[in-house]
Amino acid sequence: MTRPHAIIVGAGPGMGLALARRFGAGGYHISLLARRQETLNRYVAALRTRRNAASGYVVDAGDWHGLEAVLRKAEKEHGPCEVLLYNPAGRFISPLADVEPEVLVDTLRINVVGALAAVRTVLPGMKERGHGTILFTGGGLAVRPLPNYGTLALGKAAQRSMAQTLALELQGSGVYVGAVLIAGYVQGGTAFDPDRIAEEFWRLHTERPEKSEVIFRD
Repeated sequence: MTRPHAIIVGAGPGMGLALARRFGAGGYHISLLARRQETLNRYVAALRTRRNAASGYVVDAGDWHGLEAVLRKAEKEHGPCEVLLYNPAGRFISPLADVEPEVLVDTLRINVVGALAAVRTVLPGMKERGHGTILFTGGGLAVRPLPNYGTLALGKAAQRSMAQTLALELQGSGVYVGAVLIAGYVQGGTAFDPDRIAEEFWRLHTERPEKSEVIFRD
């Protein structure tokens, strides 16, 4: 029996693998997208030892043309995307007034433009089939900015607005859009354990609550 297909953009050391484990345990074939081949090799091997089906693709989320191409390739090889999890975070730690405009643009390419490109690639198929899930890994900085993290706060605030707008626009289409805003530092064994947070993503996907945004606090 063919497994449904979940694509995780941004298989980093925080949430990426935890999301892959959770959705893999739920019966999904996992396509992991990350910038580094070594990361992908390690994560795919870890998932397969748990008897999950997983594949890895190298791409930079800030390169939206490359991201679109890789997403289409993953769908061609493993079937239509049923779940899109957008996980990257572009940041530059500095007082915001000292950030060069080009640096801000680079972070927005990851946090906002890449997110929209990913959505645009998989959404037509979801709408045609009448079902699908799109979830964003947001940040508490979208609600409460902190000094020196202005680029990430701006990106996550825009991404939050994107998620809310898409959720409104796609009502009645069968495509569910949500976000988990993580208001803390993701670390295993703490209140912000990534496996614990991944359960919130799974809940949004399976239960589809009317309130599609979760602010994850300790």
